[in-house]
Parts: sequence; structure tokens; C-alpha cells
Amino acid sequence: MYVCICNGITEKDIYKAVQRGISSLEKLSEVTEISNHCGCCTDFACKVLQEAMASNSCKK
Repeated sequence: MYVCICNGITEKDIYKAVQRGISSLEKLSEVTEISNHCGCCTDFACKVLQEAMASNSCKK
């Protein structure tokens, strides 16, 4: 599912970023440009980021 329509960022993109070590919205935004345009995706992006980090920590 798309999280950021403006930049075409999906949930899968966020999960991949977390697997590469991203652990904050600020860093995610630097890498993917998420929430840098209109900002409407910020809340959902935070939720997906938290879910991805929780999922990633279970795999270690």
C-alpha cells in the first residue's frame, strides 16, 4: 500500500529502509523523501515505521 502518494513510497519501501538501519522518521525522510512534500502521510508513515521496527527486532 502507498504511504506517500507524492513520492510514491510504499509500506514495503519503509520495511526495506528499516532493514537497512533506518530507525527514525527524520532519517526515513532523508532517504526516501517521505513527508517532505505535503506532509499528509506523516502520521501513517510513523505508524508503518514503528511496525517495521517491531517486526525487524523480532527477526534478530
